[in-house]
Amino acid sequence: MYFDSHCHLDRIDLDQFDHSFPKLLKQIQSEQVTRMICIGVNLESFNDMYAQIAPYDSIYCSAGVHPDYHLVLEPTVESLCQLARRRKVVAIGESGLDYTDPSDNFDWQRKRFEVHIEAAIACDLPLIIHTRNAKKDTLEILSKNNADKVGGVMHCFTEDWDTASQAIDLGFYISISGIVTFHQAENVREMAKKIPSDRLLIETDSPWLSPVPYRGKTNHPGRVRIVAEKLAEIRGENLSDLARTTFENANRLFKLQPGSKITN
Repeated sequence: MYFDSHCHLDRIDLDQFDHSFPKLLKQIQSEQVTRMICIGVNLESFNDMYAQIAPYDSIYCSAGVHPDYHLVLEPTVESLCQLARRRKVVAIGESGLDYTDPSDNFDWQRKRFEVHIEAAIACDLPLIIHTRNAKKDTLEILSKNNADKVGGVMHCFTEDWDTASQAIDLGFYISISGIVTFHQAENVREMAKKIPSDRLLIETDSPWLSPVPYRGKTNHPGRVRIVAEKLAEIRGENLSDLARTTFENANRLFKLQPGSKITN
């Protein structure tokens, strides 16, 4: 069984599933994916996202504001901790830094990131970290703000092994997405070989980053199995062992009891 540690179920186009969320979940479960974390990206959409997943025992979520979202409600420690009281919320984020726009001074991102770290510590929940072109500042802010008190996951990780190693030293897991299957992603495959088994997670980041051979198509958590297959291949591990290990790692990070079924 597989655990998709990072997906956006509320953003998957349901057209191909007859506009039926239960039909999407049936497809996901047919691929032996039995647990998922649906990631919060802004405060405005949180309630709708939560209502969609609330009936299902094995779908959990996070609360946070993504660094790509600029003109949205800014989170506070209090607002994040209030959302974190809901039973499905098992992490704070997605938060972090994204330095892809060279015209931005990014001060607002850094301040928002620090709010998420403070909230995670206050709520005793792990962090879900997005970092792009910002590895130095990401690590410095995590360290300076004592993020090691709660740890978390560096999601959809594509940086080098040195950055991964420093994040692991701060108590973070490293999550690998469908990018590991992309032809040009040899750097990701080389880095992924080195991740200790007890710090490895898998994800889809669906509906984006669909793995080969579905690249360019809408992604969904059922395809996390393909990520696991590629990782098992490049790491020289048994697929069932890798699936079990990453499932157990995700349960441990998000403080979940063992379980296996999507039910409502």
